[in-house]
Amino acid sequence: MWKRDRQKLLFGLQPFDMLVCSYGLLQQEEVSQMLSQVQWQTIVLDEAQAIKNMTTKRSQAAMNLKGGFKLITTGTPIENHLGELWNLFRFINPGLLGSFESFNQRFAIPIEKFQDKQVRNKLKKLIQPFLLRRTKNQVLEELPSRTEILLHVELSREEMAFYEALRREAISKLTESEAIAGQKHLQVLAEIMKLRRACCNPSLVMPDTELSSSKLQLFAEVLGDLLDNRHKALVFSQFVDHLHIIRDYLDKQGISSQYLDGSIPAPERKKRVDAFQAGSGDVFLISLKAGGTGLNLTAADYIIHMDPWWNPAVEDQASDRAHRIGQQRPVTIYRLVAKDTIEDKIVDLHHHKRDLADSLLEGADLSGKISTQELLRLINES
Repeated sequence: MWKRDRQKLLFGLQPFDMLVCSYGLLQQEEVSQMLSQVQWQTIVLDEAQAIKNMTTKRSQAAMNLKGGFKLITTGTPIENHLGELWNLFRFINPGLLGSFESFNQRFAIPIEKFQDKQVRNKLKKLIQPFLLRRTKNQVLEELPSRTEILLHVELSREEMAFYEALRREAISKLTESEAIAGQKHLQVLAEIMKLRRACCNPSLVMPDTELSSSKLQLFAEVLGDLLDNRHKALVFSQFVDHLHIIRDYLDKQGISSQYLDGSIPAPERKKRVDAFQAGSGDVFLISLKAGGTGLNLTAADYIIHMDPWWNPAVEDQASDRAHRIGQQRPVTIYRLVAKDTIEDKIVDLHHHKRDLADSLLEGADLSGKISTQELLRLINES
């Protein structure tokens, strides 16, 4: 819709009319300005984790909306740290949690850095009256079973030597670095990213290498068994170029597939989802960020996560693309994890630190931001 048409539509709205707007459109300056001029009766943000980052245009545009009643819905109110929760409450109940600075001093630092249970309980009591939490087990009792299986990938001797060389190089770089705290944290993350990519496929770090990928080999074996038994699979990775390698393998094997990453426009995205649901493709390759929410892919009954993400809740949301209303078969989730590597350490974090959201909603032990020192230990102990 052009600007004039949008204005005509917006200012022609009558009582009890409903306007639906995408987040992508909301963050456009001219649209944001028009929407902020209206006094809305009710504003609902679905998948509200989209505004979790207070510095983004999307978040700023949402905060400018004026409404008598505001409601947000999300399956992941906290994906990384408590600052995201603060921003969500800034939208629905501004002032409840104070300024960002005071929130950090009163809650975020004591909870995330020092695991202060008393402070955590204070925060929980403060936000509880404004939360309605319904778990999948409560609302979808008729869903089929869901089984999760961790498959350890044994890297070849050559791959392990390559990985170890990268790890030692990373330690050397970080030991010699004199960067200030913020820069040092980013340097550590960059080195960890390189190690994680090496676990997936050595060519993701060194494109000209002749080293083969043990993870790709295990994936091929698992997928072969699934297809022989007429199953369909969703395959997730955080790395788009990793998905490209897998797609090339599928093409060479004559295995039909669909593909989705963040570069795919919305109409084509829907077309590919509909095609898969209608039977076109045995495998759907999806980037974790682009396809973690908002898709219904119940034609698949197997999910394969090619690499572990820091927060298991994000992986769970991706798995829910298949394990949802309309699924008639049991769902099996495979996680491929390179043994004795940084991937093993990330999975350990899943086991030892509960999801941040659950700690406030259910009272479990809390996991917060991962400090630079904790990240360094992941490299040093790999």
